[in-house]
Amino acid sequence: MPTIVIEDYDPEWPALYEQMRAILAETLGGVVERIEHVGSTSVPGLGAKPIVDVMVGLHPGIDLNGCVEPLKNLGLEYIPRYEVDMPYRRFFHGRPPEFPYAYNVHVVHVGHEFWENHLLFRDYLRAHPEAAKAYEAHKRELAPRFTNSNLYSDAKTEFIRGMEAAAEEERQQRRSEQT
Repeated sequence: MPTIVIEDYDPEWPALYEQMRAILAETLGGVVERIEHVGSTSVPGLGAKPIVDVMVGLHPGIDLNGCVEPLKNLGLEYIPRYEVDMPYRRFFHGRPPEFPYAYNVHVVHVGHEFWENHLLFRDYLRAHPEAAKAYEAHKRELAPRFTNSNLYSDAKTEFIRGMEAAAEEERQQRRSEQT
């Protein structure tokens, strides 16, 4: 069985995100407040699985289920089983025919803890190249041990939580310096 593969950073990933962002914005229209590139492909220089993660932030109060059919119509596969553990997110995966890479699309409400944590982690890695290098090394060490993406993701959780804690501490420090 093939293992999880971590590829070197591809400078095309931001452009692939932008293409999908435009399609998602047009498809979902006014229910979208923000769309963000998240995950490892959003961090310049960071090796990653060749899957571009896109987080769609809906306006608070908008029914998440309203995005299911429009995104399925784009050729993305809706995976509802993750809602057991994350009822606040709708998850889609796929590779539309015109795109060279696969996408994960996470639909949540702007301001939800899932939204905030993903942005905090991404921004921390972007601002701290040494942390991004450590994260990549950790991923490359773990990847050959797994054939299942979910188990691989679970194995990264403790490391990610440590970085999220460092990012939150840094954010709190900046806030206290501003007051």
